[in-house]
Amino acid sequence: MHEFTTLLAFEWEAPSWTEDLVRWVSLQGASLILWTTGALLAARFVQWLVHRITDHIDGAFTESDAIVRSETLKHRHSVAQVIAWIACVVIYAIAFVSVLRNLGLPVTGIVAPATVIGAAIGFGAQRIVQDLLAGFFIIAEKQYAFGDTVNLTLTGAITTEGTVEDVTLRVTQLRSNDGEMVTVPNGQIMKATNLSKDWARAVVDVPVPVGADLSRINDILQEVGHATFLDRRMNKLLFDEPSPMGVTRLELDTVTVRMVARTLPGKQFEVGRDLRRRIVSAFARAGIARLPDNHETENSLGGTS
Repeated sequence: MHEFTTLLAFEWEAPSWTEDLVRWVSLQGASLILWTTGALLAARFVQWLVHRITDHIDGAFTESDAIVRSETLKHRHSVAQVIAWIACVVIYAIAFVSVLRNLGLPVTGIVAPATVIGAAIGFGAQRIVQDLLAGFFIIAEKQYAFGDTVNLTLTGAITTEGTVEDVTLRVTQLRSNDGEMVTVPNGQIMKATNLSKDWARAVVDVPVPVGADLSRINDILQEVGHATFLDRRMNKLLFDEPSPMGVTRLELDTVTVRMVARTLPGKQFEVGRDLRRRIVSAFARAGIARLPDNHETENSLGGTS
């Protein structure tokens, strides 16, 4: 009997906040979980949807001209990433406001403090705003896009070069020739050189002995260019037939003859390697003296302005 009385007293004196906690969890708590989970799922769905739409539209370009398809796909990839990023920000912002309302916090009451805090953050985060604006114009003006090879000059005359792997409103990510991932804030980019815009140029400098017959050298290079253009595999990478440009450098014991070819974006290196291989073989068959071991070769790129 004494134990029963003690138990009743304990139950009578139990704090009322437990009931409030249970009620809050069953109402506001469930709503918070739903909003948070819904925001995460919605963000994932947006990313999936953008990816599917991009793949679907890309299928329409399978029969298009290679250069048009290349530029279109690169720009569309960058735009899709930005759309997904903006959509996710909007989703999270709506979820955040809804969570505040469920917590009983007046949203209108925090507008003034939020404005002051936003102004302070904006003053201290000018670089972030600068990055976002620069990223917007990079994408809107199609300065470069996913898959392009670019050379970026940054603040302080620092340069970096690589293949664009990601472009967002805030940063550009490059994959360097060494395989390193370089992340560059868009606001720090002072000059962007697109090495694969519209078309590229393979440039091969061929050093030959001073006493060589330049007319014969020119004929051999023309034959190499014609054979390269007729090659089924190389023809898909070329806009026109590779051709010799004449003498570009005269030294004490060598004369440098240049050969150029217009190629698809990013294919100038492959075309240049193939031309060098064909030139060496053609010179060997023609009995022309072996190229010097210390000869220099050059790759340069060009594009429509």
